[in-house]
Amino acid sequence: MIEKFKTLFFVKSSLISLYLALTLPIPFISIGQLKIISLISFILGLFLVINITSEHVETCNKKISYRASFISKFLGRENWEICWKDINLIKSLPTSQGSKVFYFNTSKGENLLIPQRIENFDKFLVIVKKNTGIDTSEVSYISPLWTYKILTTISVVMIIGEFLAFIN
Repeated sequence: MIEKFKTLFFVKSSLISLYLALTLPIPFISIGQLKIISLISFILGLFLVINITSEHVETCNKKISYRASFISKFLGRENWEICWKDINLIKSLPTSQGSKVFYFNTSKGENLLIPQRIENFDKFLVIVKKNTGIDTSEVSYISPLWTYKILTTISVVMIIGEFLAFIN
């Protein structure tokens, strides 16, 4: 049975709303000659942000697969897949912000980043533990979920403020 884990909604919404908050006013305040170019750039940028946040992970009884979006692949992010039997261990490394990133270490010597920003992360970890026998109790989201919620809220407030400033 194939399970699909999409990018976490709060991650996606925070990035999209931040993009909108920072760029939405530009087509409206640009000078006449640049309005069309700024509108096209805004739409293209929105498409890119939505596409980049559309990556996902698939699991089945034999393997785990990471699927990058078209734009992410163009920018250098690669798809990967690992058979469960090839995963030796999960190792962690600290980030400069004080959290941890986790990697699957394979029998081929590969270190593949464990996606930590996916929906149903707890279910994902149960599947990993079931298929590898490796303890996943230390693996967690890379950032607390409240950080994405706050970023989304602040971005939405910015958008509302920009809208109110524009109509007044």
